[in-house]
Amino acid sequence: MLTFFLVSGGSLWLFVEFVLSLLEKMQTQEILRILRLPELGDLGQFFRSLSATTLDSGGARRSVIGSGPQLLTHYYDDARTMYQVFRRGLSISGNGPCLGFRKPNQPYQWLSYQEVADRAEFLGSGLLQHNCKACTDQFIGVFAQNRPEWIIAELACYTYSMVVVPLYDTLGPGAIRYIINTADISTVIVDKPQKAVLLLEHVERKETPGLKLIILMDPFEEALKERGQKCGVVIKSMQAVEDCGQENHHAPVPPQPDDLSIVCFTSGTTGNPKGAMLTHGNVVADFSGFLKVTESQWAPTCADVHISYLPLAHMFERMVQSVVYCHGGRVGFFQGDIRLLSDDMKALCPTIFPVVPRLLNRMYDKIFSQANTPLKRWLLEFAAKRKQAEVRSGIIRNDSIWDELFFNKIQASLGGCVRMIVTGAAPASPTVLGFLRAALGCQVYEGYGQTECTAGCTFTTPGDWTSGHVGAPLPCNHIKLVDVEELNYWACKGEGEICVRGPNVFKGYLKDPDRTKEALDSDGWLHTGDIGKWLPAGTLKVIDRKKHIFKLAQGEYVAPEKIENIYIRSQPVAQIYVHGDSLKAFLVGIVVPDPEVMPSWAQKRGIEGTYADLCTSKDLKKAILEDMVRLGKESGLHSFEQVKAIHIHSDMFSVQNGLLTPTLKAKRPELREYFKKQIEELYSISM
Repeated sequence: MLTFFLVSGGSLWLFVEFVLSLLEKMQTQEILRILRLPELGDLGQFFRSLSATTLDSGGARRSVIGSGPQLLTHYYDDARTMYQVFRRGLSISGNGPCLGFRKPNQPYQWLSYQEVADRAEFLGSGLLQHNCKACTDQFIGVFAQNRPEWIIAELACYTYSMVVVPLYDTLGPGAIRYIINTADISTVIVDKPQKAVLLLEHVERKETPGLKLIILMDPFEEALKERGQKCGVVIKSMQAVEDCGQENHHAPVPPQPDDLSIVCFTSGTTGNPKGAMLTHGNVVADFSGFLKVTESQWAPTCADVHISYLPLAHMFERMVQSVVYCHGGRVGFFQGDIRLLSDDMKALCPTIFPVVPRLLNRMYDKIFSQANTPLKRWLLEFAAKRKQAEVRSGIIRNDSIWDELFFNKIQASLGGCVRMIVTGAAPASPTVLGFLRAALGCQVYEGYGQTECTAGCTFTTPGDWTSGHVGAPLPCNHIKLVDVEELNYWACKGEGEICVRGPNVFKGYLKDPDRTKEALDSDGWLHTGDIGKWLPAGTLKVIDRKKHIFKLAQGEYVAPEKIENIYIRSQPVAQIYVHGDSLKAFLVGIVVPDPEVMPSWAQKRGIEGTYADLCTSKDLKKAILEDMVRLGKESGLHSFEQVKAIHIHSDMFSVQNGLLTPTLKAKRPELREYFKKQIEELYSISM
């Protein structure tokens, strides 16, 4: 009957009113029978009524999930290093498919677990034949986009107790030079000849005298090898080094849990990057905490498939992959173009999909942009509310009437098989997260952490599908909040700087004792620089950032990221940078409108034009500013925390234009310099 009304466009509003009035009169079980819903128990409410944490005598909190007061160091006795993790996957997969790749419009091709293990041993043996040592003092650079050879290079290092040092595409030449010298890297494995040329230029300028060997994944011309010879750098293909290793095979030299596994340089927003030193035990402890938390709702198997597109140079992606390898699952790599990700997912049909909030926001905006009439939008929101009610009661599924009518196409765009989504790297919008939990019909977990605690330190507790927080502590670490006097946050009120301690916390920054001392106190607590708040259920909410604060002319402290997190909820706003300094009495902002949302938002306010035209419209600028200020008032911002003027910028901040870090955080000094002229104009106009 509903389908008939939808197709005919007949008295739909009368029909909806009739159905709603009928439902009000019916018994709950009858409603469930008609809508084909299972009985909605009190599972969700039960979970939310429990505290997800317990306090110790020092005021620190730990997860209630786990066995006793001891922090979790590993999940499986036979997987306590990353080398053992892969060997476990090889064993239980029965030498199943491991690493997948595809060419345009082609199905995925797969390397088996044994093929990957063999190639790693050959490559590692080849490195030993090229003057590398089988020990944790040997650092190997990997400078490549996500692809199977990345994982083979990593496993080669682990097989012979070497240490991986990822180099980012987007760090910039100065940072790459700094990392090579700081880590004493003599060998770098790269994917493309262009990157080899970049490295050679440093050597030619005598900036990286220690670099002696470049190994290329892709084919290259003889001229490149000759250029390397002139400056004392040997250039070889990865296949040639593997062949050399196969002819001169060395027995594996596996690492111990306390041995260094990776030095992950964080780009930071100022200064040189910092090399976070992570052991095998750090990485294993972190993903073991994730496994322990989710074991009641989700058990990874050999049948699981992961889509790899988030940078392997960051720990979030590497953590998810570690879980897959440990259970003999498959990892399929995207083609290298994010615009083709949906096509790759349809070909791969992944079951595990790690995301960042920015991607979730784009998915959400695209879905609602296609609901381009008031009726379609109302129906979509109505269906989402019905499914959100199920989610709150602990029911996660994709076969309801609402899925058949509205959400199956959305699920199919991700391959149709996703059963777990994990989001991290930045705060996720509660509105977006709540909607997608319903629309995608799978478990959606949110975590919080940073490189210095390997990846995550808090995670959603299964059964608690509420939004607006980042979950409870993982079983592998304690968390406490400490006073931040200058921002008026006090631990006795359940607010303060988030501090983490446990086997997932890093050992310090490579050759940087001063910054190590800033991050790690004498008791081993990692001071994150983020401000958190404990919620009644024992979950943590990230509410502010300690490091990016400044005083205005009249002496008030301002935390711009807190303000940006409020303003970003304005529908037409895709990105925002809030600026202020101690010589000015108020704040100003740079706003990048969302090209998919802003035109229709403007049209509803009687403002017409193309995206480019709208970005120069004074009326639109005024409307956006008013909406931002409204949100600020609703969120309790003080008058001095509200921006007084904004500039509309039409191009997105990005990694490519140098305004975002590789983890998509704002590079505030660069933004300040880039918009220097516009900021000066905003202050001159508003004085």
